Amino acid sequence: MNLSAKIPSVNYHLWKPCNMRCGFCFATFQDIERQFLPKGHLGRDGCLEVVESLARVGFRKINFAGGEPMLCPWLADLITLAKRLGMTTSMVTNGSRITADWLKSLEGALDWTALSVDSVDPATLLRTGRTTLSGPMSEADYSDRVAMLHRHGIRTKINTVVTQDNLKEDLNELVLRARPERWKLLQVLSVEGQNDGLVDRYAVSLSEFDCYVRWCRRVEAHGIKVVSENNEQMTGSYAMVDPAGRFFDNVSGAHSYSRPILDVGAEEAYQDVLISSQKFIARDGLYDW
Repeated sequence: MNLSAKIPSVNYHLWKPCNMRCGFCFATFQDIERQFLPKGHLGRDGCLEVVESLARVGFRKINFAGGEPMLCPWLADLITLAKRLGMTTSMVTNGSRITADWLKSLEGALDWTALSVDSVDPATLLRTGRTTLSGPMSEADYSDRVAMLHRHGIRTKINTVVTQDNLKEDLNELVLRARPERWKLLQVLSVEGQNDGLVDRYAVSLSEFDCYVRWCRRVEAHGIKVVSENNEQMTGSYAMVDPAGRFFDNVSGAHSYSRPILDVGAEEAYQDVLISSQKFIARDGLYDW
């Protein structure tokens, strides 16, 4: 079975730990730690085997996520393997650990990077937890990271989670200077067992989110694609793998997990989750990558 006939792209959340503490995060995987994976991730060999299994069943693009994937000591090995197996490679990162030397070591292997940028206001970043122990990233820090990605030939996206804290902030000028190929706007999502009890204060209504999206679409006149995903659009529309090497979905409002890929293989594990290829297409999941 070629899973790419259904959804050709998979998000591998390989790493639970993160060096930021965003209060609205919907991928904390606290349930994994409580259940059976104290370190919050598989070991290196297990991660490599998961990537091989995903490539073998036909996924054509893999996005490494977390937690913060750049905390993983073997992330470069996974990216290199995925590229060697013919997959388009991507990672989503808060950007705090990006260096020119690291990017140079992955030239030709890392195709895309999605940089999470919710605000450049230090007060907002501190209030939401989008900060490391040394403090939040500045507007200059974000601009520097994007410039490094461009210099090393890595295609760039910016991801923005829209919350009550940044709803009135204008990131258009930053995005125009950064010139990513895509700017993804995500309505903050509540997921039981991940951020419930914390996320309510961040919630934005659909009308508030739509208004924010309309304001941001001004950058499209400059060749930057704006992609928006409200809660309904992002639910059940992603092929996702957790740090324990299981597919998972969020259609019930909580994470529902498959049997481990390392036990039954990716094809069998995929049958345990509910993912809509129609919703994947509808949210512009298929593009020129």
